[in-house]
Parts: sequence; structure tokens; C-alpha cells
Amino acid sequence: MGRPSDDKDRKWKCTDLEIQKHVVRSLAAFLDSSSGASSNHRLLKDSLADIVEALVWILHCKSEAIISMTVNVVVKLVSSNGSMMQLYLTDLVNPLSSLLCSDNFEVATSSATALNMVLSNLSAKREKQVWDIVKDTKILIQIIRIIREFPGSIRPIENFQEMASLLYTILWRWPQSRYFVWNDTILIKVLEDRFTKSHLSTKVSVLKLYSALALCNKVAKELLENGETILTMMVSCMDGSEPLAIRIEGFRLAQHLAADEQRCVKMTSFCSGPLIKAIIGGMRVWRLGAGKGANDLMSLLDEACRLALISRWPGEHHHHFWEQGIDEVLLDLLFENFDKQAVKHPLSPREQMFIAQEGLDNNFLLALRPYIWEIFGWLAVHCAKDFRPRTDQNELCIDMLIMCACLSFVEAICKGCQICENNDASRSESSSRAVLVMMHSSNTYIGSKVKLILSGVLEMKGNECLKRLLRFLDYASSANNFGSPNIPKTVFELIGLICYSELPQYQKNVIRGDGMKTLVTSIKSCLSNQVCTKRRSFALHFYNNVYYERSCCWMTVEEWEGKDALLFYSLWGLALFLQHSSAIDHTHIKSHLIKTVQEVLDNVSATGPRWLAANILSFFGVYGFPGKQDRGSGKALEDKEHTDLQLFFANGESVSVHKIVLAVRCPSLLPPEQFPQIAKTTDNVLVRDIPKNLYSILQKEVRLSALVDQQALLKLLDYVYYGYLEAGEELARKLKTLAKSCNMQPLFQMLCRKIPKWGTPIPKTDLTDALGSFGFQFTDIILEAKGTEQMSWACSFCSLLVPHMHAHKIILQSRCKYLQALFLSGMQESHSQSIKVPVSWEALIKLVQLIYSHELPDPPFGCVWDNMDTEERLYELKPYVELYWLAKFWILEDVQEDCFTTITSCLDSDRHLAVEVMKLAYGFSLWKLAEVAADYMAPLYPKLRDSGVLEQLDDLLIELVRDASVRLTQER
Repeated sequence: MGRPSDDKDRKWKCTDLEIQKHVVRSLAAFLDSSSGASSNHRLLKDSLADIVEALVWILHCKSEAIISMTVNVVVKLVSSNGSMMQLYLTDLVNPLSSLLCSDNFEVATSSATALNMVLSNLSAKREKQVWDIVKDTKILIQIIRIIREFPGSIRPIENFQEMASLLYTILWRWPQSRYFVWNDTILIKVLEDRFTKSHLSTKVSVLKLYSALALCNKVAKELLENGETILTMMVSCMDGSEPLAIRIEGFRLAQHLAADEQRCVKMTSFCSGPLIKAIIGGMRVWRLGAGKGANDLMSLLDEACRLALISRWPGEHHHHFWEQGIDEVLLDLLFENFDKQAVKHPLSPREQMFIAQEGLDNNFLLALRPYIWEIFGWLAVHCAKDFRPRTDQNELCIDMLIMCACLSFVEAICKGCQICENNDASRSESSSRAVLVMMHSSNTYIGSKVKLILSGVLEMKGNECLKRLLRFLDYASSANNFGSPNIPKTVFELIGLICYSELPQYQKNVIRGDGMKTLVTSIKSCLSNQVCTKRRSFALHFYNNVYYERSCCWMTVEEWEGKDALLFYSLWGLALFLQHSSAIDHTHIKSHLIKTVQEVLDNVSATGPRWLAANILSFFGVYGFPGKQDRGSGKALEDKEHTDLQLFFANGESVSVHKIVLAVRCPSLLPPEQFPQIAKTTDNVLVRDIPKNLYSILQKEVRLSALVDQQALLKLLDYVYYGYLEAGEELARKLKTLAKSCNMQPLFQMLCRKIPKWGTPIPKTDLTDALGSFGFQFTDIILEAKGTEQMSWACSFCSLLVPHMHAHKIILQSRCKYLQALFLSGMQESHSQSIKVPVSWEALIKLVQLIYSHELPDPPFGCVWDNMDTEERLYELKPYVELYWLAKFWILEDVQEDCFTTITSCLDSDRHLAVEVMKLAYGFSLWKLAEVAADYMAPLYPKLRDSGVLEQLDDLLIELVRDASVRLTQER
């Protein structure tokens, strides 16, 4: 097919049906013949432009007699030549989309198939271009209309399936489409009906659509809010009585719905028992189906194991896992022929080791081992302290799993530098990590058993491996070698060092090996950003999941260990090093070490590294989370004039405090009668005497029990207000008792210098809880907004009709210099019960939340923002402009910077907002913001000028936009 010289030679460019048929048949025959020899392949490549042009022309003609034939040629062309077709796929989208609504169901169905093929083969770099075409041609609207009309219509079931499949591809590819589709309630109702009333292939299509929708965090949350229907449907699909395809899609939907802890808790609170039963059934499928299409069952087994990773989050589902025999299931996936029933007598450690090694050497289901270690490790992390195996058989299973993990771990240590020369990195990391978390399990049985078994496995080569491990880490952590060439191996060696540190017989050798210097060097190198390694870069089994690739609207919460595995494990190793080396004089390294660890608290946001840093500081008398900025309420403690409660010690001395701060941070120091809701749940042994003739809200003083040590309580107040305290050893012992009595578990844990349980959250220092009904009785100031765009207004606490918030002077003035000056000025405002804040109600909400939490609330993002029009977006953005202006006068420098960042990020996503933002900026005399808005308007200047939009602006603003446009032209 040589390329014609001009349009006159392109015979297909006519309306003659016979010529078009001839062209289509010729193309079909040519494609069939070109699938063989390389010479034909070359000819096809040279002819693609003409072939696509011919097909596009004929498709646009919409001749019903040949349209199906033409579409089939498109399918054949794209399916067999996807890589070569990338330049031409976009040309096919428009003509194919115009055929979706054809009255000829065969044409509409085949067009959906072809369009689906085109979109599925699209490269990532062309997604934006094609999304614009999808929007312009209104493909989504067409598909939704067709599916909505399906009930009661005469359309064949194949038409529904192909439309659903096409919709799935769009939802998968373009997150912007998900919230729009989800908001079509009629469509969602049709999908529910189709699932309950249709056959297998339709059910699979519906499940896939739900899975794609659940890739959007906001949709997934809404699905779970009223989740009875969807969760019941999902769990029933996972049942062993359902066909394989249905079960697989059910598991995938569950994975997407439970993609973070909050959603997992929501899901398991509704259907924990049935869900875990389905997971266990999916994991047993290999044994039950051995020899019967084993290859087909592998996909189901893989999906079941992925879903079983919900064990990484706490909840009642852990109890169900153990009840359903997760230990036996995991052992069955490790060993091909281990018969637990055949074991007639208790196995000695040597016998267990021999059987376990033999089973591991068989390499049975090798690809699943990372999942097995991951699942078992998380089960150990969240296992109750008093948990014990139910039977001897369960004990054998758990012991054998621990033995296998230890053997795998030691084998990887012995391999040394070979770990990443083959494909063992993920398995080595997962087994060693399982051993590590099991050692730190709160469960007495698992924690002691793993140490005992690991000691036995290391008996022969333990010291030799430790020496090699220390040499490697010393080399790897040096300035010249850090992070290269093999980061996964370095992480693995760090885990190995931590495990060694937990075994008494090796602790002295670890300390003598100059391990502290190595670990501190590693921490400093991580903090200097020489390298940053996420676990997902080498633990592919855990993160090789569609959710991480295609999810949207998800404000990603860091994993507990954070973004840098090297930093996390280096901190853990250092914490254990200090724990086991108390005989060493730390004076000469104290200053340097504290400075390094403080950098972690100042610059790392992840919970795990911060907890470990706090644990390290506890060895130097600092307990808590000191930061470079005061994140607590320390200034309030220094303010003695505005206290509303005195705590009297047994010796008659007293300390002045603030009820609201104690109510939020340490309610045990207040009389239970102060809070009816606390009185029901708190057994307060700290308060000795309360004058009974005073109404509780007017209570001004509390006499403490003689059991309360004065110094310890003063230090405890430091922690309550500042978020940390400093104390010597003797005072720390007294504080330990007081912290336990006050139910301050995080502080108690730090005083005990215990490594925190995996997943332990950082104790809150913000005071947002004071804004609800809990803190209303302590409010002493009303903040009135300028106005509201809402239709009506009502307060939950009073009858005041203007938009307002009830707040606390002491919190406001401790966190805002302007308000501090106002309240202390002695002027009329300092005695007033209300203050007028010159911003809207929408801005006031964000301001107060920011003051109480130190965090500026984010505007809507992701799908919600994408589906807003410009007017709705402006409504969301306007409060940030107001706060940007107010922050300048209220001396809130950080707030001004945060608001500016938020505004510019919104302008990045929608330049058309710039006109309205410029008007707002002009009204507030925010010239910097006006100039930024002008820069965003610069590329649109000719269009804005010709459309008359600029006439709405002041001459000065028009000049700003013109200057920005000139600068942009000159830069080009």
C-alpha cells in the first residue's frame, strides 16, 4: 500500500459504498498478511498513516452496511499493533465515540469495544490530550445515558457489558471522571439492579466499575458511609460458591475500599467476621483446588493474600483471623506436604528446624512468601498481650511459622552481598522484618518464642555473621559510600543489627563493634538528603497494588515508618543501642547525639521516626516531642493573670492553671464533677477536696491528694502545656507513677523508655477538642464574623443570630500576638465578651481551626475540585484571600505564607480564577497577590481583552495584566 500523492488518489474519500467496502476488505486482508514476516511488518509501519486516515474517513461516513466491518478492522489494527499505533490512536477517538449512540445495537456495541481498545492501549503521555477529547465529545455523558436507559430497553446484554467495560477504562485512566460518575444516582441504582438480576459476565462488569470508582478516596468513603448494600454484595461475591471471576473482583473491590486504616476500620466494623471468613476461604483455595486448574486459582490466591494485608491495621478483624485459623493457612502456603495431624509427639527444636528447612527448600509457592511474612508479622504486632495458641496444633503452627521466618532471615544474613544480585530482596526484607516486629510484639508468647528460636538458629554462625554485618554497615554508612550501591541490602543489614541487639548473648559484641557511630552517621546522612528510600522501592509485594498507581483524592498519610527506611531503622537501632548500653558514659556524645535526634523531630513528619527520636531523647532526660516551634500551649502556662483554677498541694503551696487546657490534655487533674461525661468513666484518686457549695463551673481551686508529688506535678504540667519535659532519673521515677495515674500513656511509655508499639500515634498537642460541646463550658469570648454566604444561621450553644464561634481567650492569646496585645491592652475590647473579626464566616472557621490546631484546613481537592465550576471554586478560595489579608495585621506570618501557597495552587489548577482573585486582592490592597494573579492571566490576555472581561477591572489592574503579558512574550 504505497502512499498516494494527494487527496485525489485517496479513493476511499468518497461516498461510494462499494469502494468503501473494497477498502475495508483490503485493509483487513493486509492486516492479516502483515502479522508474519518482518518485511510485511515494515510495510505496515510505513502505511499506518494512510490506513488510519482511511478508517477515520469511513467511520465518519457512518454507512451502516460496512460500519461494523470497519470497526472490527480498527480492533484488529489496535490490538495487534498497539506500540506502533500510539501516534494515531487519538485520531480514532472522535469518530468511534460518535457511533456509541447508534440505533444499530451491533454498531454501538462494536464501537464501544473498539474505543475501549484504543483507550486501553494509550500511553501515559497522551492521556491529557485524549481526556480533552473525551470531554469535548461528551463520551462519559453518552455512556451514562445508555446504561441508565438499559432497564426495560431492548438492548442486548452485550451492549451493556461493552459500555460498562468502556466506562471502567475511562474511570481507571482518568480520576477526574470518578466523582462525576458517582454523583449520578440513577446510574448507581441501575448498577445495583444489574448486579442482583443479571448473569455472571454482567456481575463482573458491575464489580469492576465499583472497584474503579473506589480508587477515588471520596467515593470510597461515601460507599462505606452507607455501606450495608455494597459490603453485603461484596462479601457474598467473595464466597467459595461463586465463580472464580466474581470472587477475584470481589477481593479487588475490598482491597480498594480498605486502602487506609480509617476505611478499613469502617469496613471491618460492619462485616469483620464474614470478610475474614471469605479471605481465609480464598487463601485455602490452593489446597482445596490442587490439581484442578491450579494456574487459574493463583490469581484468586494472590488477591486473597493482598486483602489479608489489612492485618497491618488494628481492629476486631485480628480476632477473627486467629479464630478462622490464619496460622494453619499460612503454614499450608509455606509447606507443600507438612501434615500437622500426623505429628504424634511434641517436636524438639532440632526436629522443627529440620522440617522447616526441608519445607523451605522445596520452594513451594515462592512468590507468596513475602505476603506470608507480612501477614504474620502484622498479626504479631497487633496480638493481645495474653494471647495463647488455642491447641497444641495451633502452637505447632505458630512455632513452625516463627522457625521458618528465623531460618529465612538467617539464610539471608549468610548470603550477605548476594541478596540483591538475584531477585531475593523482597523475600529477604519481608522475612527479616517479620522477625523484627515479632521480637517487639506485645504478646508474651510470640515475643519470647522468636528470641528463643532465633538464638538457636544463630547458634552455629551467629558471631561470624554479626562481624560481617557490622563491617558492611560501617562501610555503607561512611560519607563516600552511603546509599550506594545497594540500599535494600543496607536496610536489611540494619534490621539484622536490630535483631541481634535484642539477643542478650550478642549485645556486648554489638556495642563493642562501634555500632553507635555507624548509626549516628547513617542518621545524619539521611537528614542531609543524600538519599531517601521508601520501603515500596524494594518491598514490591506490599506496594505493587493498583491503588497506589491510580488512586485519587487521597491525602496520603505516611506509613508509620515514614518515607526513609534507612532513617527509620537507623533510629530504631540507636534506640536499642542506648537501651542495652547503660553502663557506658554518654557524656562525651550527649550534645552531638541530642542535636542529631532533634533534627529528626524538627524535620521529619512521619510518626515512627519521631517516636524513636523521642525514645532516644528519654535516655538524656528529655521526655516528649520538643520542636523548633512551640506546638503546645507553653505561653499559656507562663500567663498567670488569666488562670481560672488553682491546684493546691498538701503543703499549702499551689500552682495556677487553665481548666480548658487540662480538660483537653489531662482531664484527670480536674474534679470528675466538672464533667459529667468524665465522671462516669474516671476514678480520680488525685483530687482530695472540692468545696461542695460552689457550682462546678465556678470552681476556682482544687486540693490535691498528699500522694501527689509537687515536683512531679509541675513537670507533668510542662508536658501538658509544652508537649515535653526535662527531668532527672529520680524525678522521672516519680513522674512515672503520676503519668500512669493520670492515664497519660504516651508519657508513661517514654518514662519507661520502651520502644513504642508499631503504629502508635503521636500524642496530640492541638486543642481542637476544646471547640466542641466538651469545651463550651469554659468559653469566655465570642468571635463574630463579618457575614456569611449561607442562607441561614443557628448556633448550637446560644441564641445569638450573627455568625460566630465560642472560643477561649487563653488559647487565642497564647497563639496570636495581636489578640494577646488586644486582651492585655486594658481598652474596651479587652473587657468585651465578643470581638468582631473582619472576615466572613467561612474564613472565621478556618482561622479558629488554625489557631487551635496550628494547621490551615485545606480546600477541596481532587475529584471534588475538578467537578466544581469556577463560581464554586471561587467560593472555596475566597476565605483564604481574606485570611491572607487578616494574617498581615494579626501578625500571623506562617498563616500568610500558608494562605498564599494555597491560593497559588488553586490558580495552578484553574487560571480563570485569576480574574476574581485579582478583584479580591485589589479590594484588600494585596498587591503581591494581584501581581501573581496577573501572571496567571498573562497567557489568556488576548482572549480576556477581546471578550471584554478586562473591562470589569480597574485601569491599574488592566495595566498589571498587560505588563505580565508583555513579559511572558519577551521570555518566549
